[in-house]
Amino acid sequence: MEPTRAATLAIAALATTALSWIVISNFWNSMPTLPWLPPLTLIGLAIFEGFEAYSTRARILRKEGAGPLNPLVTARYAVLGKASALVAALFGGVYIGMSTWLLTQRGVLSKVSENLPQALLGVAASIVLVAAALWLERACRVPPGPRDGEQPRQGRQDPLDRAEDDQVA
Repeated sequence: MEPTRAATLAIAALATTALSWIVISNFWNSMPTLPWLPPLTLIGLAIFEGFEAYSTRARILRKEGAGPLNPLVTARYAVLGKASALVAALFGGVYIGMSTWLLTQRGVLSKVSENLPQALLGVAASIVLVAAALWLERACRVPPGPRDGEQPRQGRQDPLDRAEDDQVA
């Protein structure tokens, strides 16, 4: 699995920004008031992922007081971070499109002031979630060991050349 690329997140955000601008400008009169729950959910996810990033990094670095780490949980956190970053970029694009359209229509249409706080909070929550998700994804990386600069394990010439952590059946 490769790290999430900033270009992927930027393209996703820009595409959904354009799409949301088009949708909101065509269907504004039939849209309900924006709910508060989605931005608050994004903030909750960002808090969870930020805490798990801190905890996982401490466990990988084997800091004092950090408990043992299950490798499968670490892999799941890496996937969660990757997926959350993309979803947050998509939500961010939607909220940026809505916010910019609402700001341009501020003095023209009614109900704009009712929807603008939720849209702006959605933008902020999406940015925070992208940051927390990328931090979680990065926290799951294993630091290079002292022997990583030498030979890869599969490429060793001598079958008796084993690291301390290699298991013998």
